[in-house]
Amino acid sequence: MTDLVEIAPPRFDVSLALAYATDDNVTGRPIYRRAACYLHRDAASLLSRAIDLADTQGLKLIIFDGYRPVEAQWELWRQCPDPTFLADPRRGSPHSRGVAVDLSLVDRETGVPLDMGTGFDDLTPRAFHGSSAPTPTAQRNRMLLLGLMASAGWDHYLNEWWHYQMFTPRRYPLLWDSAAGTGLMDP
Repeated sequence: MTDLVEIAPPRFDVSLALAYATDDNVTGRPIYRRAACYLHRDAASLLSRAIDLADTQGLKLIIFDGYRPVEAQWELWRQCPDPTFLADPRRGSPHSRGVAVDLSLVDRETGVPLDMGTGFDDLTPRAFHGSSAPTPTAQRNRMLLLGLMASAGWDHYLNEWWHYQMFTPRRYPLLWDSAAGTGLMDP
């Protein structure tokens, strides 16, 4: 396998809710054949910092997606070819380089997700970081997530409160599932 690291407990103290391994995503069907999360080792290092910072606040990260094979990016693009929310697979997504993660926060003690005003993959302007549509509580929770991730060294995408990526993602190569060796896609 390439420089990808599997993101899973106990090595990484996170919760996993990998949307593209279920039908609870924009396509309405599973895209991945198995639920597994990977990140490039550099991104995994930044994620560890974010995990530690969230822990100091009594919070835990819940991950919806990490490395996304190029094949999966094409499936999403065919469903919703809107560059406002999805990277055109011809240009390449930071996810397909293993340097982006989609996530949120849960209360460490109760496991209850923090209100972010929309669900994951809400492809509307309500999902924008600066949207004033969500409640003040949801806006504060988004700012808390943004602060934790920025403090850990992550960049954000303005149109999706859940999406964080490494700075300069294009310095990492695009990875197809067969080259990555993750077995996320059907052969």
